[in-house]
Amino acid sequence: MKGNHMIRRTFIALTAATAIGGFASSASAQDIVDTAVAAGSFNTLVAAVEAAGLVDTLKGEGPFTVFAPTDEAFAALPEGTVESLLMPENLETLQAVLTYHVVPGKVMSGDLSNNMMATTVQGSDVTIMTEGGVTVNGANVVTADIETSNGVIHVIDAVILPPES
Repeated sequence: MKGNHMIRRTFIALTAATAIGGFASSASAQDIVDTAVAAGSFNTLVAAVEAAGLVDTLKGEGPFTVFAPTDEAFAALPEGTVESLLMPENLETLQAVLTYHVVPGKVMSGDLSNNMMATTVQGSDVTIMTEGGVTVNGANVVTADIETSNGVIHVIDAVILPPES
């Protein structure tokens, strides 16, 4: 039931953010976490970041580049995957999956090149392709270059999973 508590907390945080105006007039005034909360389409990601204990890290100085899967991307995972990842006994796996979506530094779309490799915070590389649209390990970048106070968010349409150890 801990997952439900976190989702409830996230909903309360989202409701509070909406009540005080949602997005700030300038998204770059908010950090990565606050920007994701205010967007409203990253509820699962925010709940997972909270469950993994990574909120303070992603609110830190950075800069970070986050490839942020939408709620729909998490929903497309096999049934039960998200619930399983949110279980306390799977904390290390959840942290690995989430940190696989983060690259140190601020990488804007203009910095990308085809077949570019980037080392994630998790430690494994992702492959970025730029021909026919930008992809990260096959996930399509649907919105790029959302600047925040401590980095940049690129929205992706799939959850990318680190290689098995």
